[in-house]
Amino acid sequence: MGAASSHIVTAITGTTGQPPLHLRPHADLAERVLLPGDPHRALAVAQAELEGPKIFNHARGLWGYTGVAPDGELLTIQATGMGGASAAIVIEELIGLGARTLIRIGTCGALTNGFELGELVSVTDVLAADGTSRALGAGDEPRPFDAGLSGAFGQRSVTAVSTDLFYDARKEEHAHWRAAGASVVEMEASTLLAIADRRGCRAACLLAVTDRLEHGRERLDHDAVIDVGLELGRVGVEALVRSR
Repeated sequence: MGAASSHIVTAITGTTGQPPLHLRPHADLAERVLLPGDPHRALAVAQAELEGPKIFNHARGLWGYTGVAPDGELLTIQATGMGGASAAIVIEELIGLGARTLIRIGTCGALTNGFELGELVSVTDVLAADGTSRALGAGDEPRPFDAGLSGAFGQRSVTAVSTDLFYDARKEEHAHWRAAGASVVEMEASTLLAIADRRGCRAACLLAVTDRLEHGRERLDHDAVIDVGLELGRVGVEALVRSR
């Protein structure tokens, strides 16, 4: 663990000296964190990608793990839950504890043609159509993620839009988002970027296309979603190693 020690931050109290109100750290927090929404994906990726993962958090069902990445440095994988409101709490508390590089590894729906189910995409810009990032100051223009991290994924670049609704029948909104340049929709990326901007952290977003939405919902089956979640973790870890 010697090489990893330079990138360990305290797991008990944050920069204010106070413990977090929702996360309950049981292990060290790394300065770099992968953020799946799904707690089960956090566990699966930790088991697949980390050496000796230890439980970082299990409070509120938001599972998180810290272990050693392939480059010998510590890495934390922490679930955010679904939607910007849940993600905002987790991300704020992680940054308060010392996280400095955060990558969302999540799923999305394709708003336009030309995407394969299971395809991975790098979000270079994100539009805010959700209440959480709007409350954090996000406006109408797309905002960029960290270019170095985004480029390290080696995947097709897209503009995403973040929304509060998974089941959204507002076809006129989909058309508006497409006209604004968005080709995929998801729920947490804009919140991550808004908080990272405010707190001076690096952030990026890697998504897997699990749904195609332009002509009704076409979705990957359950097992395929699990498999693509592991691929998200693998690519996310490799990007962190390359972008050190």
